Amino acid sequence: MFLDRFLANRRGVDLTNEERSLLEGAISEIRSVEPRRTIIEAGEKVCASTYLLEGILSRFIDDKKGLRQLVAVHVPGEFVDLHAYPMRELDHSVGTLTAATVAIVPHSALEKILNPRPELARKLWFSTLIDAAMHRAWLFRVGRLDAVGRIAHFLCEINARLEAVALSDGRRFVLALTQSDIAEICGLTTVHTNRAFRQLREAGLCNMRASLVEIEDLSALMRRGDFSPHYLYLEQSPLSNKDEEELK
Repeated sequence: MFLDRFLANRRGVDLTNEERSLLEGAISEIRSVEPRRTIIEAGEKVCASTYLLEGILSRFIDDKKGLRQLVAVHVPGEFVDLHAYPMRELDHSVGTLTAATVAIVPHSALEKILNPRPELARKLWFSTLIDAAMHRAWLFRVGRLDAVGRIAHFLCEINARLEAVALSDGRRFVLALTQSDIAEICGLTTVHTNRAFRQLREAGLCNMRASLVEIEDLSALMRRGDFSPHYLYLEQSPLSNKDEEELK
């Protein structure tokens, strides 16, 4: 099933079998996209939305000098641009960070299945509101945390999002991003990013070898990144009860 990860383990938004079948029936094609490719340009008229099956996508804005600011990162199981359905165009671009597989859902097909089904429309709306919550957390991370805290927060969030779709065991996951990617995500230089990873490793909080992230002390990493998973609306917390008590 193509959409078995969509809204997985999110509070109060379980898709019924019929709803999942309807959404999967709306998919017009499956595309494989190479890494570092722009798939939607800012300002482009959009008549379909993109659902990420495999890989990592980003949303970004380029300035007049061609310098890029990442504004969101997406993992498998997420619609990247569902908000394009009512807006018809995006104020930012969408591109791959890694090789990716995406499902294309035409807006005409969405309209056909959503008009008589307000409850399904509410669940898709919920998905876009989670995106908005992650944007607010992104602003907090970049605006209020130091370099080590930003990376700690980002790794905690990605771990929680991947765990929700069974791509992390809660402590270990594959993240096929370079330190330069993570520097852009966290608003840092690569030098600061490298130094921050070293500090996290030396503190016994987490380690990243090639593409493998291993979290050694999740509750301590969450404290260092001032991270709470509540804005992700997960069905279950990534922490044990004991860990949650330690964070209070």
